[in-house]
Amino acid sequence: MNRRHAAVRTAALTVVLTVPLAGCLGPMPQPLPGLNSRLEAIGSSRSPALAGRWLALIGGRDGREQVQLVDLERQLPVPLPGLNRPDAQPIAVSVDAAGERLALVRHLEGRTELVLYRRGLMALEPIAMQPPGVPRRVNLRADGRELAVEVSRGGVWQVDLIQVP
Repeated sequence: MNRRHAAVRTAALTVVLTVPLAGCLGPMPQPLPGLNSRLEAIGSSRSPALAGRWLALIGGRDGREQVQLVDLERQLPVPLPGLNRPDAQPIAVSVDAAGERLALVRHLEGRTELVLYRRGLMALEPIAMQPPGVPRRVNLRADGRELAVEVSRGGVWQVDLIQVP
């Protein structure tokens, strides 16, 4: 009987201590229903990157993935002409706070590459890494002037900081 009373006391004490703390946390975060339903319309999605009013992600359906950019203020996708190739597989994406530059790691023609897309110019430019390596993840600085890239070289993962002109 003593063990049972001890267990009941411990459970009661746990409730007494955690209930007041739960009230201090405020409301629990909730998904944005309108935006989430629009994102579901894109199909499956992964690798979200959020900067300012812009959400970049990799979305797809029917086995074909592509980079998507969503204007969160308007809750609408933004066209990215010249970025998504049917023979390229996006791996990771990042966006700057102005929504002007997107950095992308993609697999194309048997190699993994790092590229920068400038939305205003509709131009895609490869970014060379020195020494060479295989990029996996990328994060674009909010002002779009610097990249942090996770790179594999000789089986060792490293992080490179690369200035963008």
